[in-house]
Amino acid sequence: MRSIAIDIGNTGGKYGIFEDDALVSQGYFKEQEGLPQEVVSQAFDHAIIASVSGGAVEQIKTGLSVSGSIVLLSAQTALPVSNDYKTPGTLGADRIAAAVAANYFFPGRNCLTIDAGTAITYDFIDERGHYQGGGIAPGIQMKFKALHNFTGRLPLVQGIHENFPLIGQTTQESLESGVLGGTVAEVEGIISAYRQKSDKLVVILCGGDAGFFESTIKHPIFVIPELVLIGLQRILRHNV
Repeated sequence: MRSIAIDIGNTGGKYGIFEDDALVSQGYFKEQEGLPQEVVSQAFDHAIIASVSGGAVEQIKTGLSVSGSIVLLSAQTALPVSNDYKTPGTLGADRIAAAVAANYFFPGRNCLTIDAGTAITYDFIDERGHYQGGGIAPGIQMKFKALHNFTGRLPLVQGIHENFPLIGQTTQESLESGVLGGTVAEVEGIISAYRQKSDKLVVILCGGDAGFFESTIKHPIFVIPELVLIGLQRILRHNV
């Protein structure tokens, strides 16, 4: 089976092409530009499309050459896990997809997924395969932009590096200390809280800023950049 999984996020989209269950190709695209020509020119047996905002879904769908099913991930889509979220209609597609992938990689384990992108999302799926929910917090760039946009003189910090100072001696260093150091402390604190709650917890990171946290978080973690795409593929498999 040749299939494609498409994840449309807050600032762009990514796709993964699968041969059966093997991820053979992946890439990124800007939502307003749509899928790149090298993807549009290919034929697929099945496809799954997920969007956190609903934008560009129909445009993407019509641009695909698919002989079988096109699954548009929604609250009504059948899942290979149980969803115990109280408001499934408001649950982001990327969040449930990450949890599905975590359960696929680590069956019978309590899993916390952390997707570090525009927002940082925390999602917990228990050892029974029941998705429980989690948390949503501002991502690193969102925090930098908020400090710049909602103050009169603070500059916009661009770029993230792991060697940020604890004691900032310039305004930029102070912003880096507050945002980067504060976010690392936040993530470590939340992992600690989940570890106290859940026996033998597995922590999996993904998202654009996962590399930063991989080098700064002291807890044992797994980094799987393709977690959401793989979760979407598992959901597609469950529906075709």
